[in-house]
Amino acid sequence: MTGVSNERDVRASTVDGTLRRSARRAPGRVAVRYGARTWTYAELDEAVSRAATVLRGLGLGPGDRVGAYGHNSDAYLIGFLACSRAGLVHVPVNQNLTGDDLAYIVGQSGSALVMTDPDLADRLPAGARTLALRDTDDSLLARIATAAPYDGPQPHADDLVQLLYTSGTTALPKGAMMSHRALVHEYVSAIHALGLKETDRPVHSLPLYHSAQMHVFLLPYLAVGAQNTILDGPDAAKIFDLVEAGAADSLFAPPTVWIGLSQHPDFATRDLSALRKAFYGASIMPVPVLERLRARLPGLAFYNCFGQSEIGPLATVLGPDEHEGRMDSCGRPVLFVEARVVDEDGKEVPDGTPGEVVYRSPQLCDGYWDKPQETEAAFRDGWFRSGDLAVRDGEGYFTVVDRVKDVINSGGVLVASRQVEDALYTHPAVAEAAVVGLPDERWIEAVTAVVVRGADVTEAELIDHARELLAHFKAPKRVVFVAELPRNASGKILKRELRDRFAAAD
Repeated sequence: MTGVSNERDVRASTVDGTLRRSARRAPGRVAVRYGARTWTYAELDEAVSRAATVLRGLGLGPGDRVGAYGHNSDAYLIGFLACSRAGLVHVPVNQNLTGDDLAYIVGQSGSALVMTDPDLADRLPAGARTLALRDTDDSLLARIATAAPYDGPQPHADDLVQLLYTSGTTALPKGAMMSHRALVHEYVSAIHALGLKETDRPVHSLPLYHSAQMHVFLLPYLAVGAQNTILDGPDAAKIFDLVEAGAADSLFAPPTVWIGLSQHPDFATRDLSALRKAFYGASIMPVPVLERLRARLPGLAFYNCFGQSEIGPLATVLGPDEHEGRMDSCGRPVLFVEARVVDEDGKEVPDGTPGEVVYRSPQLCDGYWDKPQETEAAFRDGWFRSGDLAVRDGEGYFTVVDRVKDVINSGGVLVASRQVEDALYTHPAVAEAAVVGLPDERWIEAVTAVVVRGADVTEAELIDHARELLAHFKAPKRVVFVAELPRNASGKILKRELRDRFAAAD
């Protein structure tokens, strides 16, 4: 932290400042709809200012961490922006976490207060200080009615504004320390790369605790002055209703949600022609699924968004006019991101050669909260090590091959799990698939497919199908059928959990 000042730096831009500018530019325009509540930009900015006064009135000082453990709502958004305005550090927590996982983030972050929804409060660790976000007479949303507008010390652009905890798919979550400056740079990158406009009507249905929904879409859309609708979750019927009513024309969802929407009974019959922009990301979109979506909605512009929490999270984008011939690509770096592909020694590899993606950008985090060793390991020679294995082509497009930790060593030959998954997705009976390596005396790691069936199919049939499309050493040695794949709230498949579960079963 660099401290706070009562004087606003006229050169600085803070996260909450993006809302302030929109409120002055278009005060009467609708900013957010949630349920029965509607906020104009002026009303939302005023609510944020009063909520900042409420939080500072609870004895919180600059740099104090404030947990946010709640469902999607307008109150959740106001709580985040109020922390920003008051110089506090917001700590979003997955609302599905319980027990030790929840206690770890609240404790490791040192949160002095946790803003929460009443139905979640009992899950928090004993002794945690809480403030209801809504639905009580003493909630943050209720208190802003009588609070004065905030007139306290102002945060600096280099101050921390949020700890973005990594998903923890391979290890304990780490809190990426995000400054105002980093996130505002990321907002500009998102606006530029995704063509976000004031006239767009986005619907936000993924968890707001997750960096993609909050920082790639909701905050950038507030910065340009769009009309936003927040939903409790990705309810297909509600999304279809909004589109048909002309209240939504843009939607972000991970591949798992797009798959669910495309498989919904009403998908083929509802009038979705008003939907103009489809953003996907958070995990790899199987090419066969994308092809089916494009065939059903030929006028829909698809954007592939790729990145990770530590970079705000947007790093690369594949635009709608770039998909042909490269639908498995995640695109090119956005405005404020420089990316390279390097070998184990950090040396840049030739185009077409797999290697680890590294980044240099003002969007990057300042390191991991209270984890100096992990911070040192993540940054090398001024570049951030992403942990993603990718190939860069001669035109600057990146294609993610795998997570470095998910590459399978089968008989001494490296196999990319994504390639095997794409082959499986071409079989009509495969609804979802995840490929992992399991310990094997002969193969070191046996290529194993974990599959959710959409129709009857046998293990032998899927293995034969994969062998028709892949070299035999890449085809699964084994197929396991499950009812559903484990995921975190952002839609990422928890391959670590699959490896642990089925390795133990052997």
